Amino acid sequence: MEIKAIKNISPNANLIFNSFDLNGLKSDPLFKSLKNEDRNYIERVIGKDELNPKKAKLVHLPSNPKRVVIIIGLGAKKDWTRKKLFLASRRIIAELKANKVESAIASLEDLTVRGIDAGDFVALIVQNLVMADYSFVTHKAKPKTGWPVVRKIEIYSKAPERISKYIAEGKTIGEAVNSCRELANTPGGIMTPEKLANAAKRIGKAARVKVKVLDKTAIKKLGMGGLLGVSSGSAEKPKFIILEYGPLDKPPIVFVGKGITFDSGGIDIKRSGGAIDMKMDMSGGAAVITAIAAISRLKIKAHVVGLVPVAENMPSGSSYRPGDILKTITGKTIEVANTDAEGRVILADALGYAQRYKPALVVDVATLTGAAMIALGSRTNAVFSNKEKLLEFSKEVGDKTGDYAWPLPAWDEYDEEIEGTTGDFVNSGKLYPDGGAITGAVFLKQFVGNYPWIHLDIAPMMTSIEGQYLAKGATGTGVRFLIEIARSFK
Repeated sequence: MEIKAIKNISPNANLIFNSFDLNGLKSDPLFKSLKNEDRNYIERVIGKDELNPKKAKLVHLPSNPKRVVIIIGLGAKKDWTRKKLFLASRRIIAELKANKVESAIASLEDLTVRGIDAGDFVALIVQNLVMADYSFVTHKAKPKTGWPVVRKIEIYSKAPERISKYIAEGKTIGEAVNSCRELANTPGGIMTPEKLANAAKRIGKAARVKVKVLDKTAIKKLGMGGLLGVSSGSAEKPKFIILEYGPLDKPPIVFVGKGITFDSGGIDIKRSGGAIDMKMDMSGGAAVITAIAAISRLKIKAHVVGLVPVAENMPSGSSYRPGDILKTITGKTIEVANTDAEGRVILADALGYAQRYKPALVVDVATLTGAAMIALGSRTNAVFSNKEKLLEFSKEVGDKTGDYAWPLPAWDEYDEEIEGTTGDFVNSGKLYPDGGAITGAVFLKQFVGNYPWIHLDIAPMMTSIEGQYLAKGATGTGVRFLIEIARSFK
C-alpha cells in the first residue's frame, strides 16, 4: 500500500473523513475543497443527527457519482484519547476495504490528540494504517473477486514536505509489526527452529543487522541445559539467535525473546484444542528480530543486542520429564515440575547469556503465561521489573506505542514460591495456578543478576480481538514497545 502526503487535491479522488460532528466536518479544508452541490448534498444526507460512531456513511457525490466520500464518526470529542486514535486510524482501512474503495485522500483534521506533536501524530496514524492493511492469506485460495485491497492512501496536508519523513517512519514501524505477525502466524510445521533462524538471518541482512546463529553443539558447549532440555523431545534441533546493532562503545540494551516455535506442552500435554495457537509461542522472539531490524532502519542511536533461544516443545521418548533437573548456563539448576512451563526454562539460559554483555538494561518479551490473560484479559500486556521506576517507564512506553503494559509485582517475597526441593528453582510455582504470571516473572528474575530488567508477558495481546480492526491471528505486540525502549531509554 502506497502512503504519501499531498497538498493538491485531485477532482476525481475519493475522500475519507474522521469527524466528531457536522460542524467539524464542514470546517475541514478537504471538505471545503468540494463543490457547493456536493457539500450541500452531504449535509442533507447527514441531517441534524450527530455522526454515528458505529456506522460510517458512504456518499456518492452528485457532481461525479463515481466519486465517493466516506465519513466516519468519532463519538464525543470530550472522550477522545490516544487509544481511540489508534483504532480510528485502523478503521480507515477497514471502511475502505468494506466499501471496495482502493484509493482515497484522508483528512487528519479532527484526529489530533492533546500532547502529541505533529510528527509523532502522523507516524502513529501511518503505523496503524499499515497494521490494519495486513492479513495472513498465504495458505488460502484467492477468491474469484480477489482479496479486498487498498492500493493508495494520500494524506492531505498544507505542508506535505514536513510530514513525509514521519510517514516513512510510521511505515517502517508498521511493516516491522506485520513482519512479526507473518512469522508468528506461520504454522509450526513450517516455522521450525531452523526456519526461524534462517528468517532472522534474512531479515537481519536486509536491515544491516549482525546475526549469528548457534547450533546444538555450540549450545551444549555453553552449558545451556534449559534450552537443551526443552528441545530434547523434538526431532527439530534447537537454535540460539544473536542479533546486534549500533555502536559498541557503550553497554547495550539486551532484548530477549521467547522462541518456542510450537508448544504441545511436552509430557504435560495441553488439553484438546489448547495448542491451536501455539505456533505463535515464538511471538516474543519474532518481536525481537523484527524490532531490531526496524531500529536499524530508523537509525536510532542505541546499542542493542537481541537474544532468541529457539526450540520446539514436543512429547516423545526422549522428552524432558517432570522431576528432571536441568543445569543452566549460570550454573543454577531448574527442577521441572511442569513441562508446559517451558518458556521460562529456555529464557533462563538466554537471560544468563545476556549478563555477559554487562547490559544497561535487559528486556525480555514472551508469551509466558495464560495466567496473565486471566488477570488482565486481552487488552493489555503484563509488565514486571526488579526496579520500581522501570514499571512506570514501561507503562508510559506501552501507552505511547499501543503495546500496553500494566504493572504487576515481582517482589522478593514471592521468591519462596519458586524454591526447588531437588533443584535451585522449580519452574512452576508452589501455589500454581495462583499468581501464575507473577511466579513466572519471579522465576526469570533469578537469572538476570543485578542488571535492570523488564519482563513483558505478551500472552494477553498475542492475538487480535473483535473491535481492534486487525486481521485474526497474531498482533505483533511487543515490536513497538521494544523500538520505543531503544529510542527513549537513558
